[in-house]
Amino acid sequence: MTMNTIEQLRQQWTRGRIGRREFIRRATALGAAGAIPSTLLMDAARAAPSRGGHLRVGSSQGSTTDSMDFSLLTSGFTRLFFNGFMSHLTELDPAGNLIPGLATSWESGAGATTWTFELRRDVEFHNGKSFGADDAIASINVHRGEDSTSAVKSLADQIADVKKDGSHTVRVELKEGNADFAFLLSDAAFGMSPVKADGTLEYGVGSGAYRVVSFDPGVVAHLERYANYHKSDRGWFDSMEIRVIADTTARQNGLQSGELDIIDRIDLKTAHLLDQAPGVEVLDVQGPLHVDFPMRTDMAPFDNNDVRLALKYAIDREEIVDRILRGHGVPGNDHPLSPSYRYFHHELPQRQYDPDKAKFHLKKAGMENLEVELSSSDIIFSGAMDTVLLYKEHAAKAGINIVPNRVPQDGYWADVWMKHPWCASYWFGQPTEDWILTVAYAETSNWNETFWKNDQFNQLLKAARVELDEGTRRQMYWDMQELIRDDGGAVVPNFSNHVLAYTDRLKHDEVVNGTGDFDGYMMLERWWFEA
Repeated sequence: MTMNTIEQLRQQWTRGRIGRREFIRRATALGAAGAIPSTLLMDAARAAPSRGGHLRVGSSQGSTTDSMDFSLLTSGFTRLFFNGFMSHLTELDPAGNLIPGLATSWESGAGATTWTFELRRDVEFHNGKSFGADDAIASINVHRGEDSTSAVKSLADQIADVKKDGSHTVRVELKEGNADFAFLLSDAAFGMSPVKADGTLEYGVGSGAYRVVSFDPGVVAHLERYANYHKSDRGWFDSMEIRVIADTTARQNGLQSGELDIIDRIDLKTAHLLDQAPGVEVLDVQGPLHVDFPMRTDMAPFDNNDVRLALKYAIDREEIVDRILRGHGVPGNDHPLSPSYRYFHHELPQRQYDPDKAKFHLKKAGMENLEVELSSSDIIFSGAMDTVLLYKEHAAKAGINIVPNRVPQDGYWADVWMKHPWCASYWFGQPTEDWILTVAYAETSNWNETFWKNDQFNQLLKAARVELDEGTRRQMYWDMQELIRDDGGAVVPNFSNHVLAYTDRLKHDEVVNGTGDFDGYMMLERWWFEA
């Protein structure tokens, strides 16, 4: 540890690139606790959790197309909402480790093709019904079948059959082995709902810490604590409301005026000012979140890989990280795996901004120049339209005219994403490589936003799930990253940190999950108000 390193860390804090708690965490991890100002240590003292209070959340994500159908998982608003009132067979702890949820234990047979889950026997749904194997089976099967519109259909397609072995034991048979299958069931879309006598599910009813009071799609959801929740050490608030506030300034004003308690996706240009405001904390959490610009590879001109490569070389990633993210992230390399993943390809050369190479690939595509429309909205991520405008400047030097198309914020995920030939998007990332690659890039996925079909990739994806040799499996994931980078349909300019702001009355565990906003979308259950 050198004083230069400490000074760099201090500069990140004073410039708003990391919050106070993150400064303390990193300084402590580097063995430099003595460099932490005493006033910060006093502010960050962790109090024991206490019950009570009404939580008010300002969410940047939400749409009038949102639904109580948890399989659709249409926005960040619904992801947070579902995790508030629903429980899952498995869960991720703040550090990203897989832990029991409604399943007390699980085990797989030879080849990881058979999985057996033992279920808790003390769980009650909000309608008073006891949770059992029939509910678990029906909740899993809603994602299966040719007609399924589930967001996780590509994951559920791995399942050959789901059976019960007694009232609280579920056996899942997979078509092919998957050593990471238990991780998949922790996703918000795999929530458990009670099955009715006719075999359908009762949407809007779960067994989570809070029960639904009201739900107005794209506007607000109200919940209240459920007295018979099966966890005694979680679910601290009496009640809560999650409001969709797409405008960043309005969210920040709501927090500073005391009308909101926590907001996501703050304006990174003013993060340092917000962190210095009385009674406000700013939290910077690293994770696999990345923004991208997916091109529909089934539509011209994006069906030509040289056009795709030209657009990938025509963006200055370093400048975007510096000017748009203000250092709250790192450059991307046109594939979805960040350095936080186990099988991240650290030897894959970082793609650099190179207008001459972009021109070269345009010429190979038979073009001297190119004009393409790029649809976006500030609801996608903080600074989304500014990123598009900066990208336009970069691409112009390669003879590419990017025409920004600012579209309405409401209905973006229903009307623009996967509809327009080229648009802005983002992905939270997932706990395992197979998960994010399957959902975002597998040919059969409902969320394959680039409509990319690559036989070699799809074969590797299936083979890697059952490969037990560590070296061979790593090489498979390395090969997949290279295929996506050089043939895939997405420009991935950067990985972004999750940056939250909240009242200093709110407290949380020392470690905060980085697989999504709001503590991996589990803050409703984990956080509490200081007594």
